[in-house]
Amino acid sequence: MASADSQPRFGQSVKGLLSDKVGSCSGDVIALTRQVLKGSRSQELLGQAARNMVIQEDAILHSEDSLRKMSIITTHLQYQQEAIQKK
Repeated sequence: MASADSQPRFGQSVKGLLSDKVGSCSGDVIALTRQVLKGSRSQELLGQAARNMVIQEDAILHSEDSLRKMSIITTHLQYQQEAIQKK
């Protein structure tokens, strides 16, 4: 009879251990899923940063070109001013 009593306890303890292990694995899967999503979000942010950088680079190049043109215009205006003052 002692073995009949110990059998249900053993089964229940195995069920308890199994339940704990399943709970632990579920927690690990949830943590892994969060990490993957966080990595995905990081990739998304890096992609957005790269796109913004390209946009800024274009704006900087355009500004540089405009400054170069303005410098040329300033030089021409100085020559014209000198020519006027000599007359």
